[in-house]
Amino acid sequence: MNMITNHLPTAELQALDAAHHMHPFTDSNGLAAKGARVITRGKGVWLTDSEGNQIIDGMAGLWCVNIGYGRKELAEVAARQMEELAYYNTFFQTTHVPAIALAAKLAELAPGDLNHVFFAGSGSEANDTNIRLVRRYWQVKGQPDKRIIIARKNGYHGSTMGGGSLGGMAPIHAHGGKIDGIVHIDQPYWWGEGGAMTEAEFGIERAKQLEDKILELGVENVAAFIGEPIQGAGGVIVPPATYWPEIQRICDKYGILLIADEVITGFGRTGNWFGSQTFGIKPHIMTIAKGLSSGYQPIGGSIVCDDVAAVVAEGGEFFHGYTYSGHPVAAAVALENLRIIQEEGIVDHVRNVAHPYLKERWDALTDHPLVGEAKLVGLMGSIALTPDKAKRAKFASEAGTVGLRTRERCFANNLIMRHVGDRMIIAPPLVITPSEIDQLIERAKKSLDESYAGLKADGLLVAKAE
Repeated sequence: MNMITNHLPTAELQALDAAHHMHPFTDSNGLAAKGARVITRGKGVWLTDSEGNQIIDGMAGLWCVNIGYGRKELAEVAARQMEELAYYNTFFQTTHVPAIALAAKLAELAPGDLNHVFFAGSGSEANDTNIRLVRRYWQVKGQPDKRIIIARKNGYHGSTMGGGSLGGMAPIHAHGGKIDGIVHIDQPYWWGEGGAMTEAEFGIERAKQLEDKILELGVENVAAFIGEPIQGAGGVIVPPATYWPEIQRICDKYGILLIADEVITGFGRTGNWFGSQTFGIKPHIMTIAKGLSSGYQPIGGSIVCDDVAAVVAEGGEFFHGYTYSGHPVAAAVALENLRIIQEEGIVDHVRNVAHPYLKERWDALTDHPLVGEAKLVGLMGSIALTPDKAKRAKFASEAGTVGLRTRERCFANNLIMRHVGDRMIIAPPLVITPSEIDQLIERAKKSLDESYAGLKADGLLVAKAE
């Protein structure tokens, strides 16, 4: 206990970390040389590191700490549940109260006829479930050839073999390949890929790629389409308003299943309970995780519509599941988290207070010489860094060079803002206040100024030749 509570000096912790801890999505040797930042406490939107620095967490952990850090209620619920029933599985015709109560609560919160929940330990696992679920659905309906799932380039659906295959990120596919029966169409990223088209035209064009791909593969072979309402890890890419209605029309026309990956957009992030409500999407399956427990416990799941659940049930035993499906402690914590979101009106706070105020401040960042575009839906935002705003130009340097330099300045200024390529992204805890938004923006501006000065000095404010 002592090493955790009264921790060792930072340098010793960093050395132990480098010697024994393999980090996700990390260059281990690079990190070992630099030393990891050691986070020791969290309260509200603030983190403290081992050196005592107070950091604004502009990313809510990994898009997940929706209710903020340090809520004792969740710790108390976890302790109580551990004493009562620390663990039991939901295999072999058994169940337990937390899983029952959480499934019922999610059915109540989810839109439409999304009334059934298959629990997992994470969003990645839940998307693995979805692959098997949609393929099993078509098998039971007597159409076993309907196996192909269409997804999007630069989409992110986790990093398991299944989730990583659904995602459209080439670096993930390069490390171990991907599973069969998954194909990708282009992303609806107007600022970076729209050329001379208007946003509205571009949204239609990118959605139409789904129809073209269905016809190319044969509707008799296509099982489902999966997409995030807003691409998160891809750079907070907000699709044009024309995009999702057209995707919905195409899925309806050809009778293929629509999966909305709500791992990031769920539980208030976009100013509604789910991103599907914000964009008018009517999915057959929604993937959930992250904000489901505000990251206080690892839990995810698939919320499934009546038709899919009924068809899969007709097929008899469904050979799928996880040891920790509906883990009682995780489920109890998730329930308490949902109670807090609901009773404290946190979704309303996002929609009526935090979003309007942050939008005003965020949009104003486009006055900065380095910023070409600012996007914000709810509390999920991005800015595109560019050497030439008028041309929406990319930098001549390798993609991500400028983004990384800007992120490093943010970190130095005690602001956690992430970069994806040369886009900067935020998704702060949903409880952020206007005065905390002011502090976030002040630190962001300072970081942009410092990054700009450094780029100028190093001759990196150069546009890529077209």
